[in-house]
Amino acid sequence: MIDTDRIDDAVLALMYLGLHDGVRAWKGFDWEALDRLHRNGMISNPISKTKSVMFTEAGLRRSERLFNDMFGRGEPDR
Repeated sequence: MIDTDRIDDAVLALMYLGLHDGVRAWKGFDWEALDRLHRNGMISNPISKTKSVMFTEAGLRRSERLFNDMFGRGEPDR
């Protein structure tokens, strides 16, 4: 069984890589995941002719946190 919540967290974190114009991200991810993120209030409606979506305020904060949690490096060992 697939945990779609974890998939959505991974997609939201990776969308942070494509952040541009302060609140926009490229929407080159699975459409079902993007639709769930929209329904959960993280991004604008992905069904449009534009190649990007807008993060909501909550979505941008969560995206950045997830990105840092999943892909950030802690302080280097000394």
